[in-house]
Amino acid sequence: MSQQSGATLEDVAAVAQVSRATAARALNGYGYVGHGTALRVREAAEQLGYQTNRVAQALRSGRLRIIGFVPGDIQNPFFARIAHDVDVALRRRNYNVLIASSEENTDQERQVLAGLRALNTQGLILAPASTEDNHHILELVREGVPIVLIDRLVKDVACDSVTVDNEAGAWAAVEHLVAKGHRRIGLLRDEAPIFTTQERLAGYRKALTDFGIAFDERSVVSTKPTVGDAIAATGRLFKRRTRPTALLTLDSVMTQGALLALRSAGLSIPGDVSLIGFDDFALATFTDPPITVVAQPTAEIGRLAAQLLLERLEQRDLPPRIVRFQTELIIRGSVRCLPGPMNRD
Repeated sequence: MSQQSGATLEDVAAVAQVSRATAARALNGYGYVGHGTALRVREAAEQLGYQTNRVAQALRSGRLRIIGFVPGDIQNPFFARIAHDVDVALRRRNYNVLIASSEENTDQERQVLAGLRALNTQGLILAPASTEDNHHILELVREGVPIVLIDRLVKDVACDSVTVDNEAGAWAAVEHLVAKGHRRIGLLRDEAPIFTTQERLAGYRKALTDFGIAFDERSVVSTKPTVGDAIAATGRLFKRRTRPTALLTLDSVMTQGALLALRSAGLSIPGDVSLIGFDDFALATFTDPPITVVAQPTAEIGRLAAQLLLERLEQRDLPPRIVRFQTELIIRGSVRCLPGPMNRD
């Protein structure tokens, strides 16, 4: 028989006159197959031009070492930087990184994690999409899957984590605005029920209380985590008759949306509106003026998450390590000091 392209395992089994299961064992090197039968199967495979799927073999055997990285949104500059650093750190130790975003959706997160587990991944680095629906993550931890949580924690799940003090970061931003005379401080947040958003909102509210400013629900706008939706939400906030004199945005996507919306509305920063964003990102230093931000130690988070996971793979019985970094308020030019008379409510 002449050599054929696209031959299947069933074709090989038919030519060798064995079952498909026997052909698979002979070609993939698992289970028992008699010497004569194995030779017949290999000759049939060579005759047909059949190539075994060595990637699939490596996945099944665990020889292809894979770590799964599941960020909330890979388009967010914060997660993009962490993905890069995780990949660099793990490749140095001969691990391959598969990245699959949850898009801040728990159903998608559940599907992604199931898919990664089916590929026999050795461990996971994960930013949970929800503070509430986490049964699937708890099950993985109970099964002994090495997991490092980044950016967000999960209640009652005992595993390694790398986060920052989000509440303190948001508090410091509001403190800076109040010190500059602002009392009408708006907030732009992601509507997803994620850990970081809830902590940052708590910090915002605590700071208002600490400085004797009443919390106004109308000053807080929630939106889907896209620049386009953030533009629309900012527009709604600043159409109010009594609009904020300052705005705190809770991640870099929200900050980009706010910048575009304010520019479109003809509002200048900081002349008309003072702005502080949570998370530093490249655009923040190229705008005119540069944006004041609450910066996270992003360069440390990915590197440390990879290190913790490698240590966990080598020593499974380590107690959970919980690392919590502090944020830094980087003051640039996007906040102005209000004249005295404007400081009144």
